Amino acid sequence: MDWNAAIEKNREALKRILSALVAMAGLADGRGGTLPRHLHRAVLRLLRPAEAATRRLVIAAARGVVVAPPRPRKPEPGPPVLGKPAGGAVPPDARTAMRPMTLPLLDPLRLPSRRRPVAGGVPRISVPGFSAPFSLPPPPSPDDPVNAARLGLRLAALASALDDLPAHARRFARWRADAAGAQNREARNLPHGRPRRLWPLRPGRPPGWRRRPEHEVDEVLNNAHGLAFWALERPDTS
Repeated sequence: MDWNAAIEKNREALKRILSALVAMAGLADGRGGTLPRHLHRAVLRLLRPAEAATRRLVIAAARGVVVAPPRPRKPEPGPPVLGKPAGGAVPPDARTAMRPMTLPLLDPLRLPSRRRPVAGGVPRISVPGFSAPFSLPPPPSPDDPVNAARLGLRLAALASALDDLPAHARRFARWRADAAGAQNREARNLPHGRPRRLWPLRPGRPPGWRRRPEHEVDEVLNNAHGLAFWALERPDTS
């Protein structure tokens, strides 16, 4: 199979889908404003499978990429004293503000489902003559404005990944080398720090997968998912 041709075909399809999402959301400048709730949900419905498909193309593009073994990590500085960062480090909020969002290399894992409270499930206790009856807030409207700042950042991160797949493939190769080192340390009963993931894809269906394809992105996700699994199970050792 021609890996480069398969990756490029799906990458071009994802770039078309991304252009449609940016036009739909009106976030061409990469900055977020507000969007109606129904439009925000419509963009997210297509953005999730597009992100999952791009992540799988990155994994496929990393097939055969060799990177240097990771260096031992330095111990993190201790907690700040009296509100000052230890060792002149930058506060976490400032680091987050300076660093743009990048496409996550790992699928988000499914968390145990929690029952959401019903909108009308609040105590409505009143004492006649002393308190007024409790009135429920109006239900959310499809036209309510929703903050789209994070949505704009995710679209920009997706565009960056599609524009430079080799760079993100090297990111994934470094992560995989680091994960392999952690697995070796665990096998030799050496201290390996906090628990970490060793497999980039979550079990089961990919994020945004639909049983009945409704959009071009669904077909692209199916193709990219197969490429990623093949690349992970049959790495290029040549």
